Amino acid sequence: MAREAVARVAGDEAQMARMGIPEEPMDFVATFWKAGEAELFGRMDLAYDGDGPARLLEYNADTPASLYETAQFQWDWLEGARAAGLIPAGADQLNHLQEALTERLAEICAPGEQLHFAAMAGAAEDYATVETIAYAARDAGLGAHYVDMSAIGIDPSGRLVDAEAQVIGTLFKLYPWEDLLRDEAADALAASGTRFPEPPWKALVSNKALLAVLWEMFEGHPNLLPTFLACDVEAGSPAWDRAQAAGHFARGTVQKPIFSREGAGVRIAGPDGTAVEASANAAYDAHPTVIQAYAPLPDMGVFRPVMGTWIVGEACMALGIREDWSGITQDLSRFKPHYIEA
Repeated sequence: MAREAVARVAGDEAQMARMGIPEEPMDFVATFWKAGEAELFGRMDLAYDGDGPARLLEYNADTPASLYETAQFQWDWLEGARAAGLIPAGADQLNHLQEALTERLAEICAPGEQLHFAAMAGAAEDYATVETIAYAARDAGLGAHYVDMSAIGIDPSGRLVDAEAQVIGTLFKLYPWEDLLRDEAADALAASGTRFPEPPWKALVSNKALLAVLWEMFEGHPNLLPTFLACDVEAGSPAWDRAQAAGHFARGTVQKPIFSREGAGVRIAGPDGTAVEASANAAYDAHPTVIQAYAPLPDMGVFRPVMGTWIVGEACMALGIREDWSGITQDLSRFKPHYIEA
């Protein structure tokens, strides 16, 4: 459904503008979709209480966090816990993430292709994420070279280069497309000839306005929550009225900036509109917002878990659980390893 939503939006300037895509790079974004440029991975966050249906809270399809914790840490924990007799010997885990990344990179890259992996200098979590993917690239027989985002330059021919002036033919960057498309060097990207394993059209997927497009296209789907752009609600929306009449907002609403991460800017309100909980992080508050029906995370006594389902290519390959005593999952929320009893 997410891919169908991108197909509807890509190339439609009015729709892309509603999703916060700047006018100049619209063709750049749409061209990569129409060319069928393959994507690497993403994380769908779901609210699930054991009975279901699971409800999509958002799709972190660009720069998703907790990759290392999911692919490496919790698998090490599983093996250690089985060996120590803390969990049943036959216990398993929903976790094929590291292998799937290797397989996907081998599928979408040429044999021996040289990849650059970029993150912001000094961000340990970001470095762990790109190094996890670089490890998968090496296992796939590809070259993997790290470069700080701030060290990427443009040579006289218009090609992207690293700190040693080596041409960057393929770049995985843990840096949001919505920011890069607004960067002063954004115009150079299309002419650079650089390939992106996470192509520019991912700016349409890692964008909470996608949730509103999904509801427009698949209204009433059991795995979706009614979601609307705040500007459409203010202007009057028959679909909003239908959702209200159906009782979808009986538990309240959640307002989110269309571009935000790790709970920043999220505000939960009760059915009467009174504030229940709000993030103190205002870093994304300048962006337009969506309003989503509130699906409380299950209360496990102290913590409230969110299910992070990792998508590699177009298939779910792993589960990573984060939990917080807050109803808003944030950057310092706990990562909880899991096991499945045989």
